Amino acid sequence: MERLTGLDAAFLYIETPSHHMHVSMVSVFDAKTVPGGYTFEKVRAVIEERLPLIPMFRRRLVEVPFRLHHPIWVDDPNFDLDYHVRRIGAPAPGGLKELCDVASEFTSRQLDRSRPLWELCIVEGLEDGKIGVLAKVHHSTIDGVSGAEVMVHLFDLEPSPAPKETEEPVEPAVPERVPSDVELVGYAAWSLARQPFQIASKLPSAVRSLVDVVRRRRDSEGPSAPAPFAAPRTSLNASITPHRKVAAVTLPFEEVKAVKRAMGCTVNDVVLALCGGALRRYLDARGELPEEPLIAVVPISVRNDPDVETQGSNQVSALFTSLATDQRDPAERLRAIGEVTRAAKDEHNAIGAKMLQDWAEFATPALFARASRLYSSMNLADRHRPIHNLIVSNVPGPPFPLYLAGAKLELLCPLGPVMEGAGLNVTVISYMDTLDIGLIACRESVPDLWDLADGFRDALEELKEAAGVPTEPPAPTAATPSPEPAVPQT
Repeated sequence: MERLTGLDAAFLYIETPSHHMHVSMVSVFDAKTVPGGYTFEKVRAVIEERLPLIPMFRRRLVEVPFRLHHPIWVDDPNFDLDYHVRRIGAPAPGGLKELCDVASEFTSRQLDRSRPLWELCIVEGLEDGKIGVLAKVHHSTIDGVSGAEVMVHLFDLEPSPAPKETEEPVEPAVPERVPSDVELVGYAAWSLARQPFQIASKLPSAVRSLVDVVRRRRDSEGPSAPAPFAAPRTSLNASITPHRKVAAVTLPFEEVKAVKRAMGCTVNDVVLALCGGALRRYLDARGELPEEPLIAVVPISVRNDPDVETQGSNQVSALFTSLATDQRDPAERLRAIGEVTRAAKDEHNAIGAKMLQDWAEFATPALFARASRLYSSMNLADRHRPIHNLIVSNVPGPPFPLYLAGAKLELLCPLGPVMEGAGLNVTVISYMDTLDIGLIACRESVPDLWDLADGFRDALEELKEAAGVPTEPPAPTAATPSPEPAVPQT
């Protein structure tokens, strides 16, 4: 039995029928690499075998009566793997767009809170002997880094790996006894009694951090991080519905790194510049490009920070940064993004990586949940300036191939949640020699999501040209031989 941290629980409290808080994944595997041939049963058997290594996949929520305190996790005594792992056939012709159409419907449905908060769907019948794997896990259970840890347990480094060895044998999960309401209320009362002392201990450091940020902004001569509620309104920014739309695009990672080297910036700066370039094209084509730059929220992992002690499934913070969509020149856009992002990181460090987690611990569950539902049901996101325009996440992935039940992973696109008033999420991950970009949006806010996805290729070409990175011409192949010189007729 384990109580959720405040930050983990917050992802439950802000969820509404239209505001889903699961993170998802669209992936494509080459089933032709499976030794002995692909079957659904082989994939299911691997997942069942690895379940003891992923305890979060067997635990479910138990709410405290009257929502006096954060819920707890218990091992599900009625766990049913067949509920969580299913399969479906892909619509013809079975390409990436058809897979994303299935993912759109898959991500539009909330997870059942009476069961462990994850589902996995195998999509069979993709073109060229491939299969798709769709997954969704509630954000209260997982963040980007812990999601990568799940991949370590599920995926292999070769099609036919040796049995996984552990230092100690993994014992089969034993269903826990669900605590009684009296026990839950007693535990909550004890925890709540300590909260005033905890708040008093954290308040001085929070005040010092805020004063430090104000001082930095006042004394700084360069750009500063955007503030919440400073984002311009666009069609992306409205109250959302339960309906989602998914798209994906893959870019050559070496070209992205070449731009980084030529411009003397970071890969994350280039990723943000790609987003800014694609969104500028998209909004300009719709006649709604704002004069002010779009503002993105960028999640930051604090899991590997040696100075931060954290608990729970989510060990993240976030910063606000500009996408410089007001800059026409791609090189100037990239430089502006780098300057603002560095300022945002400095302010984030001044506030402290643990601030979000510390204060989320004191969220009142019942009040928080009611406020979220009221905000959503009254469409209040339409009545004030957007807090931000979108979320952009950048997750480093493995530079080597991965396999699931012998099938080689070819495409890996994570998808984060969209937020009330910010109906677009862009999540980027590197895998081998590609940069895979997953886009998920409120269908009504971004109905032509594939137009935006296609703009990422144009944005990369713009950056390459601005950075002086050459584009290699495609090498001739046997299927497209070089033309022979014409022979005069006699």
